[in-house]
Amino acid sequence: MSDEFTHVDDDGDAQMVDVGGKANSERRAVARGEISLSESTIAAIAADDVAKGDVLATARIGAIQAVKHTWETIPMCHQIPITNVDVEFDVGEEAVTLTVAVETVGKTGCEMEALEGVTTGLNVVWDMVKASEKDADGEYPVAAIEDVRVVEKSVERA
Repeated sequence: MSDEFTHVDDDGDAQMVDVGGKANSERRAVARGEISLSESTIAAIAADDVAKGDVLATARIGAIQAVKHTWETIPMCHQIPITNVDVEFDVGEEAVTLTVAVETVGKTGCEMEALEGVTTGLNVVWDMVKASEKDADGEYPVAAIEDVRVVEKSVERA
């Protein structure tokens, strides 16, 4: 790791990293996370029997939108050309796992886009099932978004 902080100038003020001199590369990042839910909610998602609609289809759209708009929500991210987004759900017994793979050809990576896709996709799941996850006190004793991380990153230099 470099000891030089590239997101601050000589005065310590935040700045966007200048990637203008870098060569374009094929880049890929994969992020993953999960949302723990009650067994009845998991069953309703698997059966496409949630009152608000198709949870996974809606979360897929939300994840893709988030990937495309990452530069608008994370201040120092560059607007990059997204060449592909793959969104995959695994509905388990206690959780829904979401994996988002992002690809680009450019001068900077796409890890933040993959992470943004995962977190937004999981937030969409939560939003669509929150009514069934609330207890009598209006709390969420089971629902939890956890273990969001980058699981793969690659750069293929041209």
